[in-house]
Amino acid sequence: MKSDFLSVASVPPHSAMVYLDPRTRVAAAAVFAFQVAVLQTFPAVAAAFVAALVAVAVERPSRRRLAARLAPVNLFLLLLLLLLPFSTPGRPFFRIGLLAASVEGARQALLVLLKANAIVVWGAVFLDTMDPATFGRALHRLGVPMRLVHLLLFTVRYIDVLRREYNRLRQAMTVRGFRPRTNLHTYRSYGYLVGMLLVRSVDRSERILAAMKCRGFHGEYYVLNRSCFTRRDAWFIVLLCTVAAGLLFLEIV
Repeated sequence: MKSDFLSVASVPPHSAMVYLDPRTRVAAAAVFAFQVAVLQTFPAVAAAFVAALVAVAVERPSRRRLAARLAPVNLFLLLLLLLLPFSTPGRPFFRIGLLAASVEGARQALLVLLKANAIVVWGAVFLDTMDPATFGRALHRLGVPMRLVHLLLFTVRYIDVLRREYNRLRQAMTVRGFRPRTNLHTYRSYGYLVGMLLVRSVDRSERILAAMKCRGFHGEYYVLNRSCFTRRDAWFIVLLCTVAAGLLFLEIV
């Protein structure tokens, strides 16, 4: 069974994203993420977060997958929210013993929280229903070097194969009585495990390359169903530019 990272969410029947050019979706997600990352004022960041929530309300992606995207991000940010108010100098608003939490630190932690969630939500809305092959083709047509695109596609394709190979090796070790402990034998066994996984990965990659060459692969994927830029994409870009201008206005004033 493939992991959730490799799977693609089913397309909702009301989804508007499937009618857009993949290049438009990838560029929109990247531009929005970059703009939100450089915002510094609270009104602008809050507006960006509200815009992401509006996109979720319109697109209505899978709640389970969206929660799976947000859970690890917010779990990591929880530590930041607890530490940043006490590590940032400024005007204190409460104390815990000798530690004082500053208003500036709490404000900065809230900004980071809103930024991260807005970027993840916006990316999920635009990219969650896009399969890896389409994503790779969109990157290539946006000017990303083909070698990097190949690296992405092969990683997505074979990371699950490596995971299954790793599970087989671990199962073989368990059948032979291996029990991990804090000793030299355990460290040596894990070293052998990693080494064997690398050897098998290299061997599999050589067989895959030979098979691809036998099928006429010359370093480029040929796409039959090429998407094209339409009037719908143009109107969508106008809408995004309006949102971006609004966020910039809130950042300046």
